[in-house]
Amino acid sequence: MPENPVELPKDKQQALRVMPMPADVNQNGDVFGGWIMAQVDVAGAIPAMRRARGRVATVSVNSFLFKQPVFVGDLLSFYADIVKVGTTSITVYVEVYAERHPANALVVKVTEAQLTYVALNPDGSKREVPPGL
Repeated sequence: MPENPVELPKDKQQALRVMPMPADVNQNGDVFGGWIMAQVDVAGAIPAMRRARGRVATVSVNSFLFKQPVFVGDLLSFYADIVKVGTTSITVYVEVYAERHPANALVVKVTEAQLTYVALNPDGSKREVPPGL
């Protein structure tokens, strides 16, 4: 797969930044897709929790696209934006960029996904999302 260099978004707030380690690879030596999915879920939950002003749970992975492989040593930046707020749900779009080859810096978009979270009461039942700030 060819690498298409891009720049990190300057107009978005980073939700998460992490570097995969050797324990995170699959049998081919690439970072395991399930590990990336878990990190995307964490990154998407951050703005959802802020907007819900409390606990949320993932109810749907609406779309998930692996655009390029991720390697040990890549510095991954996750950007998460709320795209829809419903009565009890919040939908978030997450983009993931990898910074690789520190000696000859290269940034590539590796993943994009859309997830939906539901706002929860302390007992785990769903609740309405409070009005916007």
